Amino acid sequence: MGASHDLPISPFYAFAGAFTALFVSFLALGLLWSTSRFRGDRSGRPLPARLERLADAPATRTVLRVAGLAAALFVLLHLLLGPDDPERNPAPGAVYVLLWVGLVPASLLFGPVWRLLSPLRTVHRLLERIRNRAAGGRAAARPDPARPAAARPIPARLGIRPAALGLLCFTWLELVAPDPASTTTLLTAVLCYTAAQLLLAARYGARWFAHGDAFEAYSVLLSRLSPLGRRSDGRLVLRNPFHGLDGTAEQPGLLATVCVLLGSTAYDGFSDTPSWINTVQTSPLGRTPTATLGLLGSIALVAALYCLCAAATRLVSGPLPGPLTAFAHSLLPIALGYLIAHYFSLLVTEGPRTVIMALGTDNAPEPAPPLGPGGLAALQVIAVVTGHVLGVVAAHDRSVRLFPPARAVAGQLPLLALMIIYTLGGIGLLLN
Repeated sequence: MGASHDLPISPFYAFAGAFTALFVSFLALGLLWSTSRFRGDRSGRPLPARLERLADAPATRTVLRVAGLAAALFVLLHLLLGPDDPERNPAPGAVYVLLWVGLVPASLLFGPVWRLLSPLRTVHRLLERIRNRAAGGRAAARPDPARPAAARPIPARLGIRPAALGLLCFTWLELVAPDPASTTTLLTAVLCYTAAQLLLAARYGARWFAHGDAFEAYSVLLSRLSPLGRRSDGRLVLRNPFHGLDGTAEQPGLLATVCVLLGSTAYDGFSDTPSWINTVQTSPLGRTPTATLGLLGSIALVAALYCLCAAATRLVSGPLPGPLTAFAHSLLPIALGYLIAHYFSLLVTEGPRTVIMALGTDNAPEPAPPLGPGGLAALQVIAVVTGHVLGVVAAHDRSVRLFPPARAVAGQLPLLALMIIYTLGGIGLLLN
């Protein structure tokens, strides 16, 4: 979904421009940027206290929770009672367009919004209140009741790996499942995911969602590039998005999550090519197993290239002062560029159409292209190239912080090569 091919732009100029932008950026940074300038979550200009109080007010958060829960119930009712036709049922568009794609601009503008809107957190909160009241009633009747067991600590080694697995399952559902827009398929997926998340939250507490909810992890990572953020002292601030990106926590599962985002988006573009369509249709394994292998292979390729880059960096500059995730944050702008390139057109055409259907309007109009072919091609190439240039900047700043000055620039050569490979591959998929 969302990919475009045969765009009216010269491949030579697209590839040459991308290579030039990356190489010139690398040279300029090497000459002019010798010390680290990004301060992570220590940076930012505080917003007015009145605005921060409004954002943190219990009433504001309650309204957002109610809105998220109402939207989830609306989708659930349409999956249960609506027609099994995505042209007349807004539920598939609400999940695949408004949620999956809409979280990108929402998180970039307002921060990790899913944390506040999440119906999973709201339902868990309500269930906990019911359980606590029941426990309190038993305590009044019996002085020494068997209290419910406290939430167990989440193993530190888990990180956000469960969220990465959840993202993989969702992208499989979107890109590989035989009939992803079917109400039966989507309802089954929603109910299974909800049940698993609530059961694990009952075991580990509400903090589970930060580790296990795929959409929350997705929103939080994208929000690292938002101009709105929280400083380490808790203040709501305006900041340079590079500072937020630099503050991305180096936790287990970070690399896996970013590789799922990059690899699945790359597969989305590749899956529309005639050669892959022919392979899937003629494969002796069948369509779904072949497509599944293609998706996993795309994600594995992205991860393998990054790991090779990390190994080459060790050879050039010596052992990394940090873990393998030391430069994983620099892949986030690349993932964002890919998401914009592949899903912009889908969001601005199918998004309004989904809203019109949700409002009960019959015969929603056919979506009109937001840009002409040339404008769309330019936007897609610019998004991919800009994402990689921002990744080069983020990697350079981290490199001059981690490595001695004599090795900082040399240590980035493998990263530059990785960025060029990713860029050429991304543009190649767009222009195929």
